[in-house]
Amino acid sequence: MTLRLDIRPDALVDIDEAAAWYEERRPHLGGEFVHEVRAAINRLPAYPLVSCVRHRSLRVRWIFPARFPYRIVYRVEDERIIVLAVIHAARADAAWKDRR
Repeated sequence: MTLRLDIRPDALVDIDEAAAWYEERRPHLGGEFVHEVRAAINRLPAYPLVSCVRHRSLRVRWIFPARFPYRIVYRVEDERIIVLAVIHAARADAAWKDRR
């Protein structure tokens, strides 16, 4: 069974903001960031349970894209994967916990 990806609007904003920040530092680095994040997200349907549950009550998991210190926070529900946030790994969980 293939799970459907649901990337929440807040997560897309997270990706755009981080890409803009990287692009300001070095040309094309923002594009590389987007590429790595999308590659990691696109692997999720094949391996949705690759990461352990990080918060039991919220049932969230997270993975890390290659090369960049960001967490892709997601939840597996029914037949879909919901990407809730893409945040810097150093940020506190409060940055994404209120996202449903």
